[in-house]
Order: sequence, then C-alpha cells, then structure tokens
Amino acid sequence: MSGRKRTVSDEEILEILLDSEDPFLTTTEVAEVLDFSQPGALKRLRQLEEEEYVETKKAGNSNTWWITEEGREMVSSKS
Repeated sequence: MSGRKRTVSDEEILEILLDSEDPFLTTTEVAEVLDFSQPGALKRLRQLEEEEYVETKKAGNSNTWWITEEGREMVSSKS
C-alpha cells in the first residue's frame, strides 16, 4: 500500500508515552509504534517539546522522551 500515511494527532503521540510501561521511550520506539520514519517521529516529538508537552534527554546515541504534566493535562482534557 502506497500513498500518504494517515495523520496522527498530538494527543495520539502523547498517549503512546502515557500508556507505555516504561517511564520514557526512545525516538525509534515512538517511530515504530506510529509507523513513522525516525526523522518524522523526531520532528513531531520536538514540536511537542517546544509546546512543553514532552521532555527529552540524550542517553548514549538516543534521545529519550517522556510526557510532562502539561502533556498529561492535554490528553485528559481531550478525553
């Protein structure tokens, strides 16, 4: 199947982080769940970081991401 992938909302990305059994996820892990390229996932995660919905920290060669309190509030307000 080719063509443009479906649009993924910010809330869906935040829910991935919120629902994870791990306290944080790598960019690659988020990309795999979304079926995105790694650069595509990184772009979206950086946008969410600018809006203070996620935070990041470099661990080795990977960025790790976790949801902030603001991100949790955004998800719960949309539910």
